[in-house]
Amino acid sequence: VRAETAILIDQLYFAILQQKIKSTAERHCFCIDEELAYENFYADFGPLNLAMFYRFCCKLTKKLKSITLSRKKIIFYTCGDQKKQVNAAYLIGSYAVMHLNMMPEEAYSLLVSRNSTYIPFRDASFGTCMYNLNILDCLRGVHKALQYGWLDFSNFDVEEYEHYERAENGDLNWIIPGKFLAFSGPHPKSKIENGYPLHAPEAYIPYFRKHNITTIIRLNKKMYDARRFTDSGFEHHDLFFVDGSTPNDSIVRKFLNICENAEGGIAVHCKAGLGRTGTLIGCYMMKHYRLTAAEAIAWIRICRPGSIIGPQQNFVEEKQNGLWADGDVFREKMLNERENGKMAVTRILSGVDDITINGSNKNRASKKEEMDLVSLKGHSCHTFRCRMCCITLNELQGHTTLSFNCFLTVFQYNDEEERNGLTQGDKLRALKSKRQSRSSSGSLS
Repeated sequence: VRAETAILIDQLYFAILQQKIKSTAERHCFCIDEELAYENFYADFGPLNLAMFYRFCCKLTKKLKSITLSRKKIIFYTCGDQKKQVNAAYLIGSYAVMHLNMMPEEAYSLLVSRNSTYIPFRDASFGTCMYNLNILDCLRGVHKALQYGWLDFSNFDVEEYEHYERAENGDLNWIIPGKFLAFSGPHPKSKIENGYPLHAPEAYIPYFRKHNITTIIRLNKKMYDARRFTDSGFEHHDLFFVDGSTPNDSIVRKFLNICENAEGGIAVHCKAGLGRTGTLIGCYMMKHYRLTAAEAIAWIRICRPGSIIGPQQNFVEEKQNGLWADGDVFREKMLNERENGKMAVTRILSGVDDITINGSNKNRASKKEEMDLVSLKGHSCHTFRCRMCCITLNELQGHTTLSFNCFLTVFQYNDEEERNGLTQGDKLRALKSKRQSRSSSGSLS
């Protein structure tokens, strides 16, 4: 075993090796470099998803509890490239946080104790990496998920997770169990398009009802009639912004208001259910759970790999402090209302109508109150009008992000593509479908 060896507990070691090693009478060695492999979209390579983390935890826990291995050193090692190394370190570090009760910083310090260095994770784009996500960010995200009860392997159904993440079964993942479900956008008719299985709204309804989803939020252009959900008793909201772009403050504010007043779970989708969807869910997590931007991005990607792409990463980071402040104001207001004996208003005016194809207002509540929210801070931008949707878009300036025009060039996006051709979301969906070559495990419902 080379010098790059971390001792996590007396019996458990993590090693970075140049070649495979065999178990002996004194040591039991195992490696998951080939067994647990990340399925990339473009240049992304991790972190490994929740199902893979679960399977790793089960494997290691079984070894640590084994009577036959009780007198042996257990060495978890990697002899892969830098991408395999960082994923292996993320797994063992997260295990230490979850099962050995270590703080993220303590686990991370052990991983780098022998001068080991790890490359950062990156997004699922095919352009220049604009944001680095480090192992420590992932460990902190896992720790926050444990604190808030989002991560509980005693109630985790790994087969269900792997079933529904597949394109033919709905392409959906829970980000916050019971609160936020991210999924790929429905289509007017169930069919295969560009190699990707598309599902009609009706295909999702049984699952939504079973899991108490009450609200659907659509972030991409209208591909289906919202009445196909609202006629079945769901609330439906449209908050469109361009594929791969960042939302303006009005969209962020409306999204938060809708989610703060939803009676049940919220299913959020754009085209692929990755970029725009993850960005706004991340904003909610920062406001209401005080996650850092990096913690939110890490946890969302562990739940749904490929989420939050390109300039969206820097956007989430820029929004962090302002959303923390908004969250403090929100919680103080709720506390004051409880102390004053007032019942919290159950339905707060969001400023967003349930928009159908003909634009009619489908809001059901007859009496609503508007929430007083602190405006989002810390984002210097100038705006322009998208001629396709006639809404104001942010063009990021003065940050380590691409300008919006450069971003469109990098991602080969234009509004003709949004109307008639393949956008970033289409390409990501097609890639996901192609790589999932395993046999189908059943139907969506």
